[in-house]
Amino acid sequence: MDKIELEIIGLSYSQTQTGAYALVLGEKNITKRRLPIIIGGFEAQAIAIELESMTPSRPLTHDLFKSFADSYGVTIKEIIIYNLVEGIFYAKMITEKEGKEIEIDTRTSDAIALAVRFKCPIYTYEFILASAGIILDENQEEDELSKEIDAIEQEIGASDETESLSPLSYKDLTTDELNKRLQDAIDKENYEEASKIKAELDKRNAN
Repeated sequence: MDKIELEIIGLSYSQTQTGAYALVLGEKNITKRRLPIIIGGFEAQAIAIELESMTPSRPLTHDLFKSFADSYGVTIKEIIIYNLVEGIFYAKMITEKEGKEIEIDTRTSDAIALAVRFKCPIYTYEFILASAGIILDENQEEDELSKEIDAIEQEIGASDETESLSPLSYKDLTTDELNKRLQDAIDKENYEEASKIKAELDKRNAN
């Protein structure tokens, strides 16, 4: 089967599943189809801090894996999301050391958290996009896409990767207060909160 390359489109807190996040992937260089994947808070945090170029005071688990792999000359060539069973996506890492390739089974959220660190491509197959993908019309806004993602979450439920987290609201805080909280969250290694504050700041800067 031909592989289809994906890229990360967005990451947002789920409005329908407590403690869950919606990671949205899309076909690279093609804007119409989106692949929403429900992941847990820890993995969402690990993906977000790398995407936002945040530097934790101590390495997270995925950072430790990257350092370990680099030390022993192991690289991740690509990530493949190869199956979808009852709402759960299955993925594998294609690793390489001294010219030898080894496939390693992994949770999809962990695979993507590592993909952003190794700067390696993410692939899937047509049958997965046909089954779980969302087609985004040219005139459709992103908030409409979010509503469709929420509907999918209700159908498939939160995956076994989700964790119990409480959503936070920062709308009543000033930008200065948010920046102070962001730095405090990073200092305390609360990267989940830091990623939410960063999202609110980015939203304000875009307006």
